[in-house]
Amino acid sequence: MNAIVLLIIACEVAFWIVIGAGLVTRYLLKKERLGLFLLALTPVVDVILLVATSIDLYQGATATTAHAIAAIYIGVSIAFGKSMIDWADENFRYYITKQGEKPIKRYGMEHAKHYVKSFVRHVVAFIIGAGLLVGMIYYVNDTSRTEALMGTLRIWGIVIGIDLLITLSYFIWPRENKKLAK
Repeated sequence: MNAIVLLIIACEVAFWIVIGAGLVTRYLLKKERLGLFLLALTPVVDVILLVATSIDLYQGATATTAHAIAAIYIGVSIAFGKSMIDWADENFRYYITKQGEKPIKRYGMEHAKHYVKSFVRHVVAFIIGAGLLVGMIYYVNDTSRTEALMGTLRIWGIVIGIDLLITLSYFIWPRENKKLAK
């Protein structure tokens, strides 16, 4: 398995370990500041991945789909990171510590409007990730070594289009609460 692929997997695992450690420290050990500090370390994982990917390309590696996924991972992590941490915090408080309110499940127009926020985050992730991909393409300056990056950029553009259609579909066919429909 490619070293960059292993690093992406390690970074994803590290991201959730840092979040878990932050939540355990914050709520179970009652060390609010230390828990907040641990949660604030999540961007360090992105920096590690960015530096390792850059070094790999600098040393002459041909850009692969793994390098492109590293850019996508960083974009998604930056755009969705806070909302993922908020989601984990809310669920940890309710299900683990039995504090706080039960996480809300959205239906109808409320769900559609909430999903728009997710779509906007996806666009932000695309802008960040695409910027990194274009930066890598420009940096390497050899189309034969960056074909995978351009291919990934095109596919991600299609995915954004599909996500837009899904977003619009929730306004046309709102998500129903199946428990209330019975």
